[in-house]
Amino acid sequence: TSTPYFHLGTFVSWDYVVFACLFVVSSGIGVFFAVKERKNPSSEFLVGGRQMTCGPVALSLTASFMSAVTVLGAPSDVYRFGGSFVLFGVAYTFVVIATAELFVPVFYRSGITSTYEYLEMRFCKGVRMAATLIYILQTVSLIVLFLNFTFLPTVTGFNLWGSIFATGVVCTFYCTLGGLKAVVWTDAFQMVVMVVGFMTVLVQGTRKTGGAASVWEVAKNGNRLDIFDFDPDPLRRHTFWTISIGGTFTWLGIYGVNQSTIQRCISCKTETHAKLALYFNLLGLLVILVCAVFSGLIMYAFYANCDPWTAQSVTAPDQLMPYFVMEILGDYPGLPGLFVACAFSGTLSTVAASINALATVTYEDFVKQCCTNLSNKASGWISKGLCIVFGVACTTMAVAASYMGGIVQAALSIHGMCGGPMLGLFSLGIIFPWTNSMGAAGGLTLGIALSFWAGVGAFIYPALDINTRPLSLSIEGCLQTNSSDPTTSVPPSYLDPTALPSRSSLADRWYSMSYLYYSAVGFLATVTAGLLISFITGTAGLLIFITGTVCLQRRHITGTAGLLIFITGTAGLISFITGTVCSVDIQLEP
Repeated sequence: TSTPYFHLGTFVSWDYVVFACLFVVSSGIGVFFAVKERKNPSSEFLVGGRQMTCGPVALSLTASFMSAVTVLGAPSDVYRFGGSFVLFGVAYTFVVIATAELFVPVFYRSGITSTYEYLEMRFCKGVRMAATLIYILQTVSLIVLFLNFTFLPTVTGFNLWGSIFATGVVCTFYCTLGGLKAVVWTDAFQMVVMVVGFMTVLVQGTRKTGGAASVWEVAKNGNRLDIFDFDPDPLRRHTFWTISIGGTFTWLGIYGVNQSTIQRCISCKTETHAKLALYFNLLGLLVILVCAVFSGLIMYAFYANCDPWTAQSVTAPDQLMPYFVMEILGDYPGLPGLFVACAFSGTLSTVAASINALATVTYEDFVKQCCTNLSNKASGWISKGLCIVFGVACTTMAVAASYMGGIVQAALSIHGMCGGPMLGLFSLGIIFPWTNSMGAAGGLTLGIALSFWAGVGAFIYPALDINTRPLSLSIEGCLQTNSSDPTTSVPPSYLDPTALPSRSSLADRWYSMSYLYYSAVGFLATVTAGLLISFITGTAGLLIFITGTVCLQRRHITGTAGLLIFITGTAGLISFITGTVCSVDIQLEP
């Protein structure tokens, strides 16, 4: 249905007007809350006064975790690999239920501001600091990823530096002025923009491809509707099991224990509102997911006979969606700007929430630990200063990373490599009350080591097509610029066993594991090691206590040596019992 070598237009005046409105409204919300909340203490700046309702928080959660990576990457994924991406809806459902019923009640009742305060209450200060540093590394890396709009110059003519700079400045501006309330209400507005942008593409794309029935038929013939693949092989990129199980662990690391999520949940006026926000947010996640999947199917139906990536009209898969948008909406001034505003809305909400969360954990976990007698005014200025520092730092790093493409791919994997061990660490504290601080520290160390080993190895030795299974793309309808003869694409390389390169078994097994299992590996390693170390160190005191008592009674050991053994064993026993009781108290306290 597509003709070759389009002369795509670039942004016109109305596109820039629509696009600018997104930034103006977002900044205006920040100014509004800066004026409205100017006399409130820093605690309200960071957690919205704990008076937020479920509606705006639900929209904020959805917008924050549906970034430009989802708006642009998910349709491209469906275009290349098929509609199995929709199975993430199963993972989203499990994640939201677990977060609402297991993690949020513990954090909400603890009265904390930083999620990592719980780790000090449950384990020790060292575990809290280690977890905070890992979170900062993870979040800064993701911000750098989300700020990279490398698709814009090639497809829309939009300036790359300008897009990164504008996004960084606007996010920093309204985060610094309005705090969490500005972030939440701006996210709610940006969520509306995302849905409107998607609906515009869905309606116009369906019309251009001949209707919904035509889209469905073309997608079916191209195997894009083969959704349910129950192959249990963990090396396969996307199957029912990798998405539903691996996706659950991956997204639970985002929702269940992530500061950005929990901070907005504890900002709600009641625990019930916090839970409702999560459940309403699930509806938003499913709406955006369905829109993204159908956008990918429509894009495939439109380019079924002339794939712009194979024809080298675009240089990367991430450029497919904006290229498609410019093609179907280019004749309508302002509509391409609306969709780019949709992509930017996802990024603005994610970056803003992350900057606010970074400022919160830095203030609570580092500044307050060093300066205990800060006034409300000083606390407020420090919190705002931290927003500026993180905003400037991340924007600068994003500009640098735009010239080093490998960093972007590495940053994408860092979330899974960090999220799983962090999920395991909090699970040790909440689910297993007998875990001690030594078990927590040892489990976190092993979990980080294993997940980074798998992730970095996969970055060096990318998975083969036999595991990723990209579907065929055709350029039969395209004409080469120097010939009148059509060209055809070759079938995927995994269909030809002789085309597979020879690699080590480690690269073909451990490094080829589906990226969705990175979090599961980190989680299982952390929990297993944590329980084992806790058992060894926790029972050691009990064994010494019993041994010392028996020896003293039988007078095998007397004097100072026997007394020291008895005292050490008693201390270990008391520590073991106290740790278990305190853990249960933290979890069950109403």
